[in-house]
Amino acid sequence: MTTSQPATATTNTTPAAAGQPSAPAWSFLASAYIYFPPDSQDYVQPTVRADRNWLRLEARYNYEALDTGSAWVGYNFSVGEELKLDFTPMLGGVFGKTNGYAPGYELTLGWRRLQLYSEGEYVFDTGISSASFFYTWSELTLAPVDWFQFGLVAQRTKVYQTDLNIQRGLLVRVSYKKLNLTAAVFNPDADKPTYVLAVSVSF
Repeated sequence: MTTSQPATATTNTTPAAAGQPSAPAWSFLASAYIYFPPDSQDYVQPTVRADRNWLRLEARYNYEALDTGSAWVGYNFSVGEELKLDFTPMLGGVFGKTNGYAPGYELTLGWRRLQLYSEGEYVFDTGISSASFFYTWSELTLAPVDWFQFGLVAQRTKVYQTDLNIQRGLLVRVSYKKLNLTAAVFNPDADKPTYVLAVSVSF
């Protein structure tokens, strides 16, 4: 999943020349989520995103369906200090085995060491209108130390099928500098849980 990464967009600045204001620099994030669903093929879901000031550009693959890509543009903004909200409304085009267009969002709400992260999109399938679907990945995590998070995770997807419309599970994440490693298990009480491993790097 984005898409699925709770790090919020950052805006870096480079030293300005004498007498000139500094311009916001680009920041980038690349992630790969490896899915091990029961009774379905394993697959990798990569996402690449770029941010500059208010602008968000993002590309995903195997998110809406296997062998399907999507390209996104969004608007970043933040409000609050102790209770901080980072929110990015987005619009994307979907192409491949599934074709259509999708309004979506990414948000992070943080308070002290608690964090709520959610990303979602509604795909309007232009081939089969009845196949239109809402996708989401959401997390509620606690970070007892800066380099470790754990918490709850939920998702709704059509990339693979399970008996549950909304899958729920547990998540742990460790960080080192700009590298994040994540492990999640969905439906841990089921006979055949789904396991997800992820790596992301920002630069």
